Amino acid sequence: MANLLIIFLSLLLGIGLRRIKSVPENAPQTLNQIILYVALPALIFKSIPGLHWNPELMALCLVPWFIFFLAWGVFAKTTWSHEIKGALILTAGLGNTAFIGFPVIEALYGTEGLRYAIFLDQPGTFLIVSSMGLVVANKYSAGVLRKRDLALRIILFPPFLSFTIALILTSLGWKPSGTGEVILDRLAGMLTPLALISVGLQLRLGDIRTEGKYLYAGLIFKLIISPLIILGFMKALNLTGTFGRVAVMEAAMAPMVTSTIVAQAHNLRPKLAGLMLGLGVPLSFFTLLLWKWIL
Repeated sequence: MANLLIIFLSLLLGIGLRRIKSVPENAPQTLNQIILYVALPALIFKSIPGLHWNPELMALCLVPWFIFFLAWGVFAKTTWSHEIKGALILTAGLGNTAFIGFPVIEALYGTEGLRYAIFLDQPGTFLIVSSMGLVVANKYSAGVLRKRDLALRIILFPPFLSFTIALILTSLGWKPSGTGEVILDRLAGMLTPLALISVGLQLRLGDIRTEGKYLYAGLIFKLIISPLIILGFMKALNLTGTFGRVAVMEAAMAPMVTSTIVAQAHNLRPKLAGLMLGLGVPLSFFTLLLWKWIL
């Protein structure tokens, strides 16, 4: 419950700060950089060592990868601008499987469900936004990079670099403890408040008039179509227990905070990306109740 309150309070705080004239226009961009270079790497170093890799559970990683590439295939075929396509692939293709997903799944399915959710998020959603998410961001932004430059940018992208280093350190037996763990915990804790404040600073409901068509398409894909397809797969494979339910519920989560920040940082229709997250989060609580009832 505390996580959900922080999300709403941070969003409202961002909307309120927008009315203060002393807050600079580029405040959202500055916050986004702090998130990508400080808060997100700290969260990665905090989370990766705690994972206990299980081949059986690794199948859950395929769920967000499938949804992401499905979104890419669907929105890439539209006649919309590159900026709109990129924004929708990143926001409709990636779900908030951690900050909203973890507390929701734990409340509904307990410790077992949370264990499944962590495996779906870390090697799934988290790795996608740090790798293929950056490929999409560069492909659909104004700049065109050579393959070598793009590969270098991915490798040096703070979340991906942190993920790689964390995996290496974990394989060597490293795990944060003591003062180091406290520092990582505090820095990682900044991610959600800063991200939602950034979105709130940019969120203008009046933009729905210009972004409406794209916004509705993105939210319908994210909140309705994605979980419906995953539900079909789970039924076909007869995975009707906690494993299948977690897969469907995580597929139904609102757009991802980090992917929204990546879209905005690459100037991929920032208003649309902000609306996808800003409206998607509260709307998802109603659609999640619907999916819980269906399951």
